[in-house]
Amino acid sequence: MLKVEDWAEIRRLHRAEGVPIKEIARRLGVARNTVRAALNSDRPPKYERVSRGSVADAYEPQIRALLKEWPRMPAPVIAERISWPYSMSPLKKRLALLRPEYVGIDPVDRVAYEPGEITQCDLWFPETRIPVAAGQDRILPVLVMTLGFSRYLSATMIPSRQGGDIMSGMWSLISAIGRVTKTLVWDRESAIGGTGRVTAPAAAFAGTLATKIKLAPPRDPEYKGMVERNNQYLETSFLPGRQFVSPRDFNDQLADWLPRANSRTVRSIQGRPVDLLETDYLSMLPLPPLDPPIGLSHRVRLARDYYVRVDTVDYSVDPQVIGKFVDVSASPTVVTVFCEGRVVARHERSWAKQAVVTDPDHVATAHRMRQALATERQQRRAGTRQHSDGHAVALRALPDYDALFGVDFDPEPTKASNE
Repeated sequence: MLKVEDWAEIRRLHRAEGVPIKEIARRLGVARNTVRAALNSDRPPKYERVSRGSVADAYEPQIRALLKEWPRMPAPVIAERISWPYSMSPLKKRLALLRPEYVGIDPVDRVAYEPGEITQCDLWFPETRIPVAAGQDRILPVLVMTLGFSRYLSATMIPSRQGGDIMSGMWSLISAIGRVTKTLVWDRESAIGGTGRVTAPAAAFAGTLATKIKLAPPRDPEYKGMVERNNQYLETSFLPGRQFVSPRDFNDQLADWLPRANSRTVRSIQGRPVDLLETDYLSMLPLPPLDPPIGLSHRVRLARDYYVRVDTVDYSVDPQVIGKFVDVSASPTVVTVFCEGRVVARHERSWAKQAVVTDPDHVATAHRMRQALATERQQRRAGTRQHSDGHAVALRALPDYDALFGVDFDPEPTKASNE
């Protein structure tokens, strides 16, 4: 095959310098017909490999027949139906080409959002492990929210992906802006709408704010592409080169970086999010006077070990309420325990796993209670019982009662007669 350099040289020699075809063929050592072909071609030569076909060619009619009736039939099932004798790789490549003809193509339109219309929400899991306790570090979720009109980005790290923690993070970010959009778009995060319907806690949260939560279709990341792109932006622009000593340090560094991120020009809107936020804000809904239901909460009867559990971590409680029902409430920063409206424990929340958080005052109270109980038992055993008129109750030996009722629990054994 003629090289591109030779093709270009042939055309230069003949058209620019007027060298005859015969001389060009002699100089380059090629046939005169090759020279003529190069002069007649307006495009450089391109090597095209002749396809030798695929082992799947012979099975394509059978594959098409199955896909026509069952467009989403898995490759292993198709292989079984057509008695496929080769490895799965050629079959999967052919299915990747054929399946779209039967499944159909679902194009995604570019949508222009009105001010105050939507916020896209997602959880981002940075690969950097965050120290949460001595000798323990974790990969923690970061809640990311992006306003649809202004592309304003806000984010915060949260302790877990449980519903209460997610909604605490949402309320923190929404409160910082001061208003909320008419719609919050989520994927099918299990704590928000894993079954395809918005969960009751998430619906209560949205109802308090007079907004609504809209779930994206399954397996459709383009539906909330703005926040997905911001996740990637955080991954490539915020995370590299940073080290974190705690979740609080992560959030502090993130808070310092976000104003710069919102000051960049976003090509799709030809503007800066920080400049468009005011327009977005004026069309958003005002916040209610009461906070929405957020955080983790449950009710439990306090056991003898006077600890309650929140997200695998045990927290001590005043042992004086052992046996009573206590209400446990946990925000991302504080765990509070109530009993009959009174605070009986308050701890800084630990983001570790399987940890134990103990208040020394609770341990000291439990020690005093055990000592008091032991003293009471000793006094009860050593004390003299009295009648209602004040004179002592006489204590009789148990054999006296046996004699009174004519009972002998230890009779002498009778001797067997030898007669």
